[in-house]
Amino acid sequence: MPRKPKRPCSYPGCPILTDDRYCEEHNSLMNRNYNKYQRDPESNKRYGRSWKRIRDRYIKLHPLCEECEKHGRLTKAEEVHHILPLSKGGSNDFSNLMSLCKSCHSSITAKSGDRWG
Repeated sequence: MPRKPKRPCSYPGCPILTDDRYCEEHNSLMNRNYNKYQRDPESNKRYGRSWKRIRDRYIKLHPLCEECEKHGRLTKAEEVHHILPLSKGGSNDFSNLMSLCKSCHSSITAKSGDRWG
């Protein structure tokens, strides 16, 4: 299956070609800045090191997007979604998680309105 051509990193002045928005070096920098300046401190507490370990274990067990699989597509999972959000009483149990590609995760989050209320 053909892939999209790589494009330059979106960080100003970085010429490195990448599949994502930022190269590996600038991706970690942008994530750190997002967590520090744009995310509220309460969610930083919920999504700390323990969540990263849970997410990594879950994605290793479920490497394909579960929503795409329902529609007969095979897409690599990039994110782990809480079916019942933590803010509404959900937990980090595997029964409350699903692995999704970025596209499916964005559409589910937008439909449910979890991110913007």
